Amino acid sequence: MKKVIYLVFSLSLIIGLGSCGVGKYKTVPKSIKTTFTNVAIATLIEDEALNVRAIEIIDTIGLAYLTSKGKFGMYFHNDASEFNAIKNTFPIQIKHDTIIPNFRALAVTDNKGFGLSIGSPALVFNLDVDLHKNTVVYQENHEKAFYDSMEFWNDSEGIAIGDPTDDCLSVIITRDRGKTWTKLSCDVLPKAKEGEAAFAASDTNIAIVGDKTWVATGGKASRILYSPDKGSSWEVFDTPMIQGLETTGIYSLDFYDENNGFAVGGDYTKADANLANKIKTTDGGKTWQIMSDGSGPGYRSCVQYVPNSNAQQLVAIGFKGIDYSSDAGNTWTHLSDDGYYTLRFINETTAYAAGNKKISKLTFK
Repeated sequence: MKKVIYLVFSLSLIIGLGSCGVGKYKTVPKSIKTTFTNVAIATLIEDEALNVRAIEIIDTIGLAYLTSKGKFGMYFHNDASEFNAIKNTFPIQIKHDTIIPNFRALAVTDNKGFGLSIGSPALVFNLDVDLHKNTVVYQENHEKAFYDSMEFWNDSEGIAIGDPTDDCLSVIITRDRGKTWTKLSCDVLPKAKEGEAAFAASDTNIAIVGDKTWVATGGKASRILYSPDKGSSWEVFDTPMIQGLETTGIYSLDFYDENNGFAVGGDYTKADANLANKIKTTDGGKTWQIMSDGSGPGYRSCVQYVPNSNAQQLVAIGFKGIDYSSDAGNTWTHLSDDGYYTLRFINETTAYAAGNKKISKLTFK
């Protein structure tokens, strides 16, 4: 699913960006046949104060990211002169009154970027290079407000999800290109179980393929909320993912197409435990099976299908390292101990990864 964001700079430069979002692989006819045995890691940005869980790929140009300290950054891998004028603009400090947002989610459409902060007040920002145009388009002051992830179905319609403030997951939706956001009533959402919430670990709690949407929950209950119609109606499916504690459950999911999906998680306080922390569906999320139980990676905060791999190749990352599967999650190869929170693929062999103190480029070989 390709998206483009246009940031207008004072020099009248317009930069076309693209997003590598979930559910984007099914329409590409070719498939890759090579499997990976190692990964080369090149650190692009390194800073002791850097903490990044929200990234989007900039098509052919680089990366956009948001930090836990309210900064909006971009990395340009293109050295063309037309970009030199804006490279030194980033990162940009974003504030709302005296509030410095802790960003955990980033989404882009054809001409807009949106950042989502955690905690109360929950804030959705319309992002712009011009600081005066960074406006709050949604604010929620509930003491329990805590939002985790955000995605768009198309240029006009988007969704963000968060922990319950009442007896259902918090879900806000825009139908007007992000100008206004409306919180769904619990009357149209599945009732949350006791201790069920979501994790703001990698901005990959939401998977979208066409009009279909899957949302992962975690905590004392770990389930999949499913909407076939861009958030108008909802149902819920149980999963065998480890659950029962506030720190257990699904931390990330990805769908290759409308049938094949994969989720990872576990318990970050027991990061080496690898029982019931990797699950797969082949029927659109209705049923899930545990994969590689007792082997392969332990807790991981992000999983992504390798593009054009026919739902066979996966990469999972977390602060304990990088792991790869070439057989739909049945077996795994540990590629690196280098730790990250989240990643997005640029193409079949290259991805950006972000985490604590660094952002890197990963080249799989």
